[in-house]
Amino acid sequence: MSGSRRSFLKQSAALPALTLSPRSPAVARSSFDPWVEVREDHLRHNVAAIHRRIGGRPILAVIKNNGYGLGVVAVARAIEREPAVAGFAVVKLHEAATLREAGVRKPVLCMGPLGESDLEEAVARDIQPMVYTPVGPALERIAAERGRAVPIHVCVDTGIGRVGVPHREAAPLLRDLGRRRGVRVEGTMMTFTEDAEFDREQLRRFEALCGGLLAEGVTLGRRHAASSFALFQNEGAFLDMVRPGMAIYGVYSEAPFRGLGVMDLRPAVALRARVAYVKQLRAGESAGYNRAYVAKEDAWVATLPVGHADGVPRAAAKGGRVRIGGRLFPLVATVSASHCIAELGREPLARAGDVATVFDWEDGSRPEDLAAGFGGSVYDLLMHLDPLLPRQVL
Repeated sequence: MSGSRRSFLKQSAALPALTLSPRSPAVARSSFDPWVEVREDHLRHNVAAIHRRIGGRPILAVIKNNGYGLGVVAVARAIEREPAVAGFAVVKLHEAATLREAGVRKPVLCMGPLGESDLEEAVARDIQPMVYTPVGPALERIAAERGRAVPIHVCVDTGIGRVGVPHREAAPLLRDLGRRRGVRVEGTMMTFTEDAEFDREQLRRFEALCGGLLAEGVTLGRRHAASSFALFQNEGAFLDMVRPGMAIYGVYSEAPFRGLGVMDLRPAVALRARVAYVKQLRAGESAGYNRAYVAKEDAWVATLPVGHADGVPRAAAKGGRVRIGGRLFPLVATVSASHCIAELGREPLARAGDVATVFDWEDGSRPEDLAAGFGGSVYDLLMHLDPLLPRQVL
């Protein structure tokens, strides 16, 4: 058996595709186990809504972190044929490789750090690297060895302080990369801090840099900066292409955005389980670790076999609600690794086997609704979904 980097990556890259595919080999699962549902039609609806919002510009769809919980391959397959989608962006090389293994053909940008051997692997798989260090000689060598140009995106740090060449030092790097044989700059990018006032300064820095270089004849490719947040806040940041994530999945990243009427987004994901057990607690009896819930009067509760290991935040028991049989019930006690508890009230309004919805696309149980109930983040709800949960693509 080969121990090469390429064989290792090829084997590991296949794992997410196997575990997330709706046609995975049969695995023994309980009928009560939680599952995730993915609405392809809602993903396409959201892409169209974004496309209208940005005046027909192309979309670089961010499907990092397992497609924000929906499954990286499932999302790519659902929207790859949309003309508005120019390509996909991920952070981990294994996710980019997974897309190629699954037959995704549109451009794939890997926004994570890549060493020189990783660059070779990425280029071999037709994956575009995001670069921000003096890697011109390595890229030039790889292009010569492969006999074709290497497309790249250059990341500029205008103030977020994570990765990217500092904007004050970016011009020499972009000039160097632009004149390298076999290196093709497909895009130049930045990331906002999402501080409204400072974002304006970031955009000013970026536009000043790009404007000066374009005047010199330096190739920058498509300039892109706008995430889902900027779609609502900063039309001036749409530039040549936008780079949304959360909006594609139909979720408003900030609560105020939902009421602006700027875009009609439809959640494309649901987390569900079946009620495992229903029982009555007498007044004074408790449920959860440390007796977190004590019944003030006789009350019925339902145990749901889904917990924080599956993606339900621990804090959800402090104001979150779940839907069972068309009604919303508060989560109480504690969210443990594999269970949570819903308070049904004075009557047993649910029974074992009923479908319980943690969140979906219905008003009242959208991800934004659940998050608002306990003061949490929609990012935690989607991105922390267990990647091993079965995905049902609808």
